[in-house]
Amino acid sequence: MAEIVYPPVVLAAKTMFRVLDNRLRVTGTEHIPRTGGAVIACNHVSYLDFIFCGLGAQPSRRLVRFMAKKQIFDHGIAGPLMRGMHHIPVDRSAGRASYDEAVARLRAGEVVGVFPEATISRSFTVKPIKSGAVRMAADAGVPVLPMSLWGTQRLWTKGRPRTLTKRHVPIHIHAGEPFHPGPDDDPEVLSEQLRARMSAILDDLQTGYPDGPAGEDDRWWLPAHLGGTAPTPEEAAALDDER
Repeated sequence: MAEIVYPPVVLAAKTMFRVLDNRLRVTGTEHIPRTGGAVIACNHVSYLDFIFCGLGAQPSRRLVRFMAKKQIFDHGIAGPLMRGMHHIPVDRSAGRASYDEAVARLRAGEVVGVFPEATISRSFTVKPIKSGAVRMAADAGVPVLPMSLWGTQRLWTKGRPRTLTKRHVPIHIHAGEPFHPGPDDDPEVLSEQLRARMSAILDDLQTGYPDGPAGEDDRWWLPAHLGGTAPTPEEAAALDDER
């Protein structure tokens, strides 16, 4: 398929990050296959994560097709961009069609990106995840790559104002080793293993992060277990249930 929209969008994003000196650090890119289908399963702490998750595949020269809710495709500005980049709309009232589309893309040799937590994690830890990532990988006969990122929540996350022009924010992304779900594997068991891998990567990124809160009021972007004021996983789940 023709790639008229995606490359300019990637270039614009990279230019913006350089201007803002976001100190982007991408590791583990050797795990992303240069050819063939693959599922990237990434954690979700920001509205911008699809941009950075996609950049994580750039060193392997892969364009990631993300599964995203249909409402984004209906937006007057975002919609044409999403369609132009050949992302996959997810209509929750007809989820099977988007699942089948993702499997077809994987079988055709594309990389499909998913956020298996389904929504942004308010606790900045990895929430319980859906099994779709491992099921579609098994159906298509392709690997799953766990990926985590850290720092994007400081730019724009749930319940906080957008600070898209904030400068000098380190953003770290790491792609973990792939694994291959089989048709006879239990998708729920594999999903728990995927979550554990994503959590381990996130823990490493948080531990090695080179920046800290500027003061007491800036501790909001750290998880509670690291001394931050973000909700605990239990508190975050209760907030999500309220909404």
